[in-house]
Amino acid sequence: MSGMPRWIWYAAYGSNMAVERLRCYVQGGQAAGGVRTYPGCRDRGMPSAARGVELPGRLYFAGVSGQWGGGMGFYEAGAGVVPARAYRVTVGQFSDIVAQEMYRPPGADLDLATVLATGRDELGPGRYETLLLVGEVDGEPMLTFTASWSPAEAPLNAPAEAYLRQLAAGLAEAHGWSTERIAAYLASRPGAAGRWSAASVAELLARTA
Repeated sequence: MSGMPRWIWYAAYGSNMAVERLRCYVQGGQAAGGVRTYPGCRDRGMPSAARGVELPGRLYFAGVSGQWGGGMGFYEAGAGVVPARAYRVTVGQFSDIVAQEMYRPPGADLDLATVLATGRDELGPGRYETLLLVGEVDGEPMLTFTASWSPAEAPLNAPAEAYLRQLAAGLAEAHGWSTERIAAYLASRPGAAGRWSAASVAELLARTA
Protein backbone atom coordinates (compact mmCIF):
# COMPACT_ATOMS: atom_id res chain seq x y z
CA MET A 1 0.00 0.00 0.00
CA SER A 2 3.05 2.29 -0.32
CA GLY A 3 2.01 5.59 -1.83
CA MET A 4 -1.69 4.86 -1.44
CA PRO A 5 -3.97 7.62 -0.12
CA ARG A 6 -5.32 7.20 3.37
CA TRP A 7 -8.71 8.66 2.46
CA ILE A 8 -10.95 8.04 -0.53
CA TRP A 9 -14.54 8.91 -1.38
CA TYR A 10 -16.80 5.90 -1.75
CA ALA A 11 -19.57 6.70 -4.26
CA ALA A 12 -22.67 4.70 -3.30
CA TYR A 13 -25.37 4.52 -5.97
CA GLY A 14 -27.58 1.83 -4.38
CA SER A 15 -28.97 1.22 -0.93
CA ASN A 16 -25.81 2.54 0.75
CA MET A 17 -26.90 6.05 -0.17
CA ALA A 18 -29.05 5.75 2.98
CA VAL A 19 -26.79 6.44 5.94
CA GLU A 20 -28.48 3.94 8.26
CA ARG A 21 -27.95 1.25 5.65
CA LEU A 22 -24.29 2.18 5.32
CA ARG A 23 -23.99 2.09 9.11
CA CYS A 24 -24.55 -1.69 9.00
CA TYR A 25 -21.45 -2.08 6.83
CA VAL A 26 -19.37 0.25 9.01
CA GLN A 27 -20.51 -0.57 12.53
CA GLY A 28 -22.20 -3.93 12.00
CA GLY A 29 -25.85 -4.91 12.21
CA GLN A 30 -28.89 -5.72 10.10
CA ALA A 31 -30.66 -3.31 7.78
CA ALA A 32 -34.40 -2.72 8.00
CA GLY A 33 -36.13 -5.16 5.67
CA GLY A 34 -32.97 -7.21 5.12
CA VAL A 35 -31.98 -10.67 6.33
CA ARG A 36 -28.19 -10.42 6.66
CA THR A 37 -26.24 -9.30 9.71
CA TYR A 38 -22.97 -7.59 8.83
CA PRO A 39 -19.81 -7.76 10.96
CA GLY A 40 -18.84 -4.15 10.21
CA CYS A 41 -15.50 -2.57 9.40
CA ARG A 42 -12.33 -2.82 11.45
CA ASP A 43 -12.58 0.95 11.89
CA ARG A 44 -16.15 1.60 13.03
CA GLY A 45 -16.03 5.36 12.74
CA MET A 46 -18.70 6.72 10.43
CA PRO A 47 -17.60 8.70 7.35
CA SER A 48 -16.01 12.04 8.13
CA ALA A 49 -18.01 13.71 5.35
CA ALA A 50 -20.73 12.94 2.81
CA ARG A 51 -22.25 14.72 -0.16
CA GLY A 52 -24.61 14.10 -3.04
CA VAL A 53 -22.84 13.52 -6.36
CA GLU A 54 -23.75 12.52 -9.91
CA LEU A 55 -21.96 9.78 -11.84
CA PRO A 56 -21.95 9.47 -15.64
CA GLY A 57 -23.87 6.33 -16.59
CA ARG A 58 -26.96 4.46 -15.50
CA LEU A 59 -28.31 2.26 -12.73
CA TYR A 60 -29.81 -1.14 -13.55
CA PHE A 61 -31.16 -4.08 -11.54
CA ALA A 62 -30.08 -7.68 -12.07
CA GLY A 63 -29.54 -11.01 -10.35
CA VAL A 64 -31.04 -12.01 -7.02
CA SER A 65 -29.99 -10.39 -3.76
CA GLY A 66 -29.40 -12.64 -0.78
CA GLN A 67 -30.23 -9.63 1.38
CA TRP A 68 -33.43 -8.30 -0.21
CA GLY A 69 -34.68 -11.12 -2.42
CA GLY A 70 -34.99 -9.14 -5.67
CA GLY A 71 -32.72 -7.58 -8.24
CA MET A 72 -29.54 -5.84 -7.08
CA GLY A 73 -28.45 -2.40 -8.22
CA PHE A 74 -25.43 -2.12 -10.53
CA TYR A 75 -23.67 0.83 -12.13
CA GLU A 76 -22.80 1.06 -15.81
CA ALA A 77 -20.45 3.90 -16.70
CA GLY A 78 -21.31 5.84 -19.84
CA ALA A 79 -24.09 8.10 -21.05
CA GLY A 80 -26.70 9.30 -18.60
CA VAL A 81 -26.62 10.48 -14.99
CA VAL A 82 -26.70 8.35 -11.84
CA PRO A 83 -27.47 10.15 -8.57
CA ALA A 84 -25.16 8.87 -5.85
CA ARG A 85 -23.79 9.76 -2.44
CA ALA A 86 -20.07 10.04 -1.78
CA TYR A 87 -18.70 9.19 1.66
CA ARG A 88 -15.19 10.06 2.82
CA VAL A 89 -13.80 6.85 4.29
CA THR A 90 -10.39 5.31 4.87
CA VAL A 91 -8.94 2.84 2.38
CA GLY A 92 -9.39 0.19 5.07
CA GLN A 93 -13.08 0.97 5.46
CA PHE A 94 -13.63 0.93 1.71
CA SER A 95 -11.84 -2.42 1.53
CA ASP A 96 -14.01 -3.84 4.31
CA ILE A 97 -17.22 -2.64 2.65
CA VAL A 98 -16.19 -4.32 -0.62
CA ALA A 99 -15.42 -7.54 1.28
CA GLN A 100 -18.82 -7.57 2.98
CA GLU A 101 -20.58 -6.90 -0.32
CA MET A 102 -18.96 -10.12 -1.55
CA TYR A 103 -19.98 -12.08 1.60
CA ARG A 104 -16.38 -12.19 2.80
CA PRO A 105 -15.05 -11.28 6.23
CA PRO A 106 -13.40 -7.86 6.42
CA GLY A 107 -9.77 -7.64 7.39
CA ALA A 108 -7.40 -6.86 4.51
CA ASP A 109 -6.76 -3.60 2.67
CA LEU A 110 -7.20 -3.60 -1.10
CA ASP A 111 -4.32 -2.56 -3.32
CA LEU A 112 -5.83 0.37 -5.19
CA ALA A 113 -2.79 1.05 -7.39
CA THR A 114 -4.37 -0.30 -10.58
CA VAL A 115 -7.73 1.43 -10.29
CA LEU A 116 -6.09 4.73 -9.36
CA ALA A 117 -3.70 4.47 -12.32
CA THR A 118 -6.04 3.13 -15.00
CA GLY A 119 -9.56 3.89 -13.74
CA ARG A 120 -10.62 0.24 -13.48
CA ASP A 121 -9.58 -2.96 -11.74
CA GLU A 122 -11.39 -6.30 -11.96
CA LEU A 123 -10.58 -8.07 -8.71
CA GLY A 124 -12.64 -11.12 -9.69
CA PRO A 125 -15.83 -12.24 -11.44
CA GLY A 126 -18.14 -11.43 -8.54
CA ARG A 127 -21.05 -9.05 -8.70
CA TYR A 128 -19.26 -6.19 -6.89
CA GLU A 129 -15.61 -6.97 -7.63
CA THR A 130 -14.93 -4.40 -10.34
CA LEU A 131 -13.52 -1.17 -8.94
CA LEU A 132 -13.98 2.08 -10.87
CA LEU A 133 -12.43 5.50 -10.45
CA VAL A 134 -15.33 7.88 -11.04
CA GLY A 135 -13.79 11.24 -10.20
CA GLU A 136 -12.42 13.08 -7.25
CA VAL A 137 -13.68 15.25 -4.41
CA ASP A 138 -11.49 17.97 -2.92
CA GLY A 139 -8.46 16.42 -4.59
CA GLU A 140 -9.11 12.94 -3.19
CA PRO A 141 -10.09 9.98 -5.45
CA MET A 142 -13.72 8.88 -5.69
CA LEU A 143 -14.26 5.14 -6.22
CA THR A 144 -17.19 2.82 -6.60
CA PHE A 145 -17.67 -0.85 -7.41
CA THR A 146 -19.96 -2.81 -9.71
CA ALA A 147 -20.05 -5.98 -11.79
CA SER A 148 -17.72 -6.72 -14.69
CA TRP A 149 -20.59 -7.51 -17.04
CA SER A 150 -22.81 -5.12 -18.99
CA PRO A 151 -26.61 -4.82 -18.67
CA ALA A 152 -26.93 -6.66 -22.00
CA GLU A 153 -25.20 -9.66 -20.43
CA ALA A 154 -26.92 -9.50 -17.07
CA PRO A 155 -30.07 -11.34 -15.95
CA LEU A 156 -32.21 -8.26 -15.37
CA ASN A 157 -34.54 -8.58 -12.40
CA ALA A 158 -36.95 -6.26 -10.61
CA PRO A 159 -35.89 -4.98 -7.19
CA ALA A 160 -37.80 -5.97 -4.05
CA GLU A 161 -39.91 -3.57 -2.02
CA ALA A 162 -37.46 -3.35 0.88
CA TYR A 163 -34.60 -2.49 -1.48
CA LEU A 164 -36.62 0.22 -3.19
CA ARG A 165 -37.37 1.76 0.20
CA GLN A 166 -33.64 1.93 0.97
CA LEU A 167 -32.89 3.48 -2.40
CA ALA A 168 -35.64 6.03 -1.92
CA ALA A 169 -34.35 6.97 1.53
CA GLY A 170 -30.88 7.52 0.12
CA LEU A 171 -32.07 9.64 -2.79
CA ALA A 172 -34.11 11.82 -0.45
CA GLU A 173 -31.21 12.20 1.99
CA ALA A 174 -28.48 12.84 -0.57
CA HIS A 175 -30.36 14.85 -3.19
CA GLY A 176 -33.57 16.05 -1.56
CA TRP A 177 -35.71 14.51 -4.28
CA SER A 178 -39.48 14.37 -3.96
CA THR A 179 -41.33 11.05 -3.79
CA GLU A 180 -42.63 11.60 -7.32
CA ARG A 181 -39.15 12.18 -8.75
CA ILE A 182 -37.72 9.19 -6.89
CA ALA A 183 -40.54 6.94 -8.09
CA ALA A 184 -40.16 8.01 -11.71
CA TYR A 185 -36.41 7.47 -11.64
CA LEU A 186 -36.45 4.03 -10.00
CA ALA A 187 -39.31 2.73 -12.16
CA SER A 188 -37.47 3.71 -15.34
CA ARG A 189 -34.26 1.76 -14.60
CA PRO A 190 -33.54 -1.43 -16.59
CA GLY A 191 -34.77 -4.41 -14.60
CA ALA A 192 -37.46 -2.35 -12.86
CA ALA A 193 -39.02 -0.94 -16.03
CA GLY A 194 -42.07 -2.95 -16.99
CA ARG A 195 -42.27 -4.54 -13.55
CA TRP A 196 -42.60 -1.38 -11.46
CA SER A 197 -44.42 1.75 -12.56
CA ALA A 198 -43.84 5.22 -11.16
CA ALA A 199 -47.30 5.02 -9.59
CA SER A 200 -46.64 1.66 -7.91
CA VAL A 201 -43.30 2.84 -6.52
CA ALA A 202 -44.90 6.03 -5.22
CA GLU A 203 -47.69 4.00 -3.62
CA LEU A 204 -45.10 1.74 -1.94
CA LEU A 205 -43.22 4.74 -0.56
CA ALA A 206 -46.44 6.35 0.65
CA ARG A 207 -47.28 3.22 2.64
CA THR A 208 -43.92 3.34 4.41
CA ALA A 209 -43.62 7.09 4.89
